[in-house]
Amino acid sequence: MNKISDDILFKVEKPARYVGGELNCCYKDIDSVDIRFAFCFPDVYEVGMSHLGSRILYHVLNSRADTYCERAFAPWPDMEKQMRENNIALYALESKDSLNEFDFLGFTLQYEMSYTNILNMLDMSGITIRASKRGEEEPIIMAGGPCAYNPEPLHDIVDFFEIGEGEEIMNDVLDVYKKYKGKGKKKEFLREISKIRGIYVPSLYEVSYNEDNTIREFKPKYPDVPSRVVKRFVADFNKVAYPEETVVPYIEIVHDRVILETFRGCTNGCRFCQAGMIYRPVREKTTDTLVEAADKLLKSTGYREISLSSLSICDYSDIHNLIATLMEKNKENHLSVSLPSIRIDSFSVDLINQIQKARKTGLTFAPEAGTQRMRDIINKGVTEEKILEAASSVFASGWSTIKLYFMVGLPYETMEDVRGIAELSDKVAGEYFKIPKEVRKRGLRVTTSSAIFVPKPFTPFQWAPQSTMDEVVEKIKAVKYAITSKAVTYNYHESIVSYLEAVVARGDRRICDVIIKAFEKGAKFDGWSEHFNFEIWKEAMEECNVDGSFYAYRERSYDEILPWDFIDIGVNKEYLILENEKAKKAELTQNCKLGCTDCGVNVNFKEGTCFHSALSN
Repeated sequence: MNKISDDILFKVEKPARYVGGELNCCYKDIDSVDIRFAFCFPDVYEVGMSHLGSRILYHVLNSRADTYCERAFAPWPDMEKQMRENNIALYALESKDSLNEFDFLGFTLQYEMSYTNILNMLDMSGITIRASKRGEEEPIIMAGGPCAYNPEPLHDIVDFFEIGEGEEIMNDVLDVYKKYKGKGKKKEFLREISKIRGIYVPSLYEVSYNEDNTIREFKPKYPDVPSRVVKRFVADFNKVAYPEETVVPYIEIVHDRVILETFRGCTNGCRFCQAGMIYRPVREKTTDTLVEAADKLLKSTGYREISLSSLSICDYSDIHNLIATLMEKNKENHLSVSLPSIRIDSFSVDLINQIQKARKTGLTFAPEAGTQRMRDIINKGVTEEKILEAASSVFASGWSTIKLYFMVGLPYETMEDVRGIAELSDKVAGEYFKIPKEVRKRGLRVTTSSAIFVPKPFTPFQWAPQSTMDEVVEKIKAVKYAITSKAVTYNYHESIVSYLEAVVARGDRRICDVIIKAFEKGAKFDGWSEHFNFEIWKEAMEECNVDGSFYAYRERSYDEILPWDFIDIGVNKEYLILENEKAKKAELTQNCKLGCTDCGVNVNFKEGTCFHSALSN
């Protein structure tokens, strides 16, 4: 066990990140369990503790009598300095044991720019970074999450990946592991679990390349290893495991509240959105199931705020009834309900008024693009009229603060489309002044933010080039100087980070060496602007003889073998191609709720219907 002295904790910014002992922690007798599992989040405590997936898996794994799951997070540089100077290995919060004493380390891959933190966490634990050189007695390293849908950039770091939803896969893996533990047969264990649906073991596959650096062939090394890895998902989402109590931190975290997951998947089909494709089919929980879960979580945590979680919460079939029931049941406790993601076309002022009866906090909308042509290209399916109508309703109902999210650098975008972001922002601000002075609230503030589009695997835009850094700078300037309203504030993201994100997101196995080299040169917390150093990555790519523009700025042909093509998400590649072609012509595809769009998931994955509504359960 590591002993963290008060002397060390007094020297760091937030000691509560490193002490554990929070309400609802799980403690088990180490001698009475067969498997020790460390759930590792490669970012700071406040971010990791807000992640819903880690809350669910902590509950699922600790529900097993034979398994003890603990938590570990990336220490902030001030704590890392103290730990390295005092020879303290990175430890799990519950037992304070070093991570190198565990059977499994499970990393969640939420963001490509956190990958160097994975390497730093292994290094701080005294664990060999490269899987090919890792010893028999060292922990098995696994990973899952949305970024695992292109696992290749971490192929020689992670022993195996879970592709899909981990609630069921993890149990299957641990059941197999019990047969092999302590027998010095890590390779045999990995070979056997490669046959479990949703498991990918990189060491069991080989890749060859063409002279132009594209992939020539990807194949298994052995006949009994599957040639395709099929995504795993929970068919009956109403019965999926969900915690009745969650760990309550001593310090404020990013999402410091009860989180209720209402459904998984999305029927909107936005062409830039990876989550909308990889989480199909759509599955909802019933209102009764959600209300029961809320009761238990509110009681066990003491929270008085609930966040309703999904990709697009207003698309939940029974949203009005769910919120009304939650508010009525908890009116004496003054419960507040928050909706993190609001689609403008499904927006209801009545609904938000119901939630924010007293305090009118700011609202966030995501038009994504400034012109109708561009919104049709990305299949956003919302008109300018609807956007302005929603803004008018908001201002008339007592709000004066609105945030608008857009993207620049989208495929097939023109400078006119880019300037449309400024024009639409000005028009939204203009709706405020159409409301009579005696009705509207004072202090108009419209905050327009633009992120840089990053093409992601398993989207219709996975073949598209990213806009170059120079192009992005010009587009940001175009927005900035086209805004005329003094009430509109414009925020934008760094183009260099987005470029690197695109390199890793669409990278192949050769990117693994770049990540390792960048870490060796000091890269970590790359998602944090104060720690990101592009020069390190530039040097790493040069030393590994890798051209980043090959991955970020190059348009791919439909017949090229992509690094992730061996993964089956249930959505046909032909469907993604068709959607990209429709984007070129600015043609819309209807919402799945209005009728099947033939993506293939309901045919390929027969365990669940294409859209499983809460109202039909």
